[in-house]
Amino acid sequence: MGWPVGHSLSPRLHGYWLAEHGIDGAYVPLPVRPEQFERAFRALPVLGFRGANVTLPHKEAALALADSASPEARRIGAANTLVVDGQGRIEARNADAFGFIENLKEGAPFWRAKDCPAVVVGAGGASRALLVALADAGVPEIRLVNRNASRAEGLATSLGGPIEVVDWEDRARALENAGLLVNATTQGMVGQPPLDLALDRLPPEAVVNDIVYVPLETPLLAAARRRGNPVVDGLGMLLHQARLGFAAWFGIEPKVTPALRTYVLRQP
Repeated sequence: MGWPVGHSLSPRLHGYWLAEHGIDGAYVPLPVRPEQFERAFRALPVLGFRGANVTLPHKEAALALADSASPEARRIGAANTLVVDGQGRIEARNADAFGFIENLKEGAPFWRAKDCPAVVVGAGGASRALLVALADAGVPEIRLVNRNASRAEGLATSLGGPIEVVDWEDRARALENAGLLVNATTQGMVGQPPLDLALDRLPPEAVVNDIVYVPLETPLLAAARRRGNPVVDGLGMLLHQARLGFAAWFGIEPKVTPALRTYVLRQP
């Protein structure tokens, strides 16, 4: 459920798993305008849905409308996964933090959360889940960089933990001795300008991750790769977060495999 939602790769992803496990079901895109979201949300149990994923701009509204919510969804302040129980009640969950960490584990298995500071660029909705994930993983210092400093300060205050807000003008210096750099903005996405961040001060062994996956290699990842930094693209976060929803809806823990990545990326 999103607006717009036609670009989503989730129908291909879940369709692959449904076919792989022989499940008689369908995962369909539901384009829902913001003013119609509550009506669509309430209709899910009536229409026989086991659940749904929620993307922009509905994540906060989904949390507010749900009958119950997981502790992680409440902490992040948004939902991306809905689970409908046998009585028609809807539980809001958030699998983004899980997907983010699992993607890092897969793409950079040598990365150790407790070894070095992490730098997160962006203080939007996606950033909340990433900050929670990094804090829970044990990162000793999280440097949050955002053009709007007051938004970043508000985010750091609401989440607590080892988050230090860095002024946009000091973003290059924030990279010193960092072990991880994450772009949590839309900068670098198709149709958007690249992230304005020079990597000169980033240690060569630091992992660079971009949650954008269209294109798969953003200008940030390309620049990091040229200087020898290990890079992790954003597709894995989408794939791994989907595991929790599929397991909740169908009782089967699906696997993320190279064949799945290839299928999801291939044009239908």
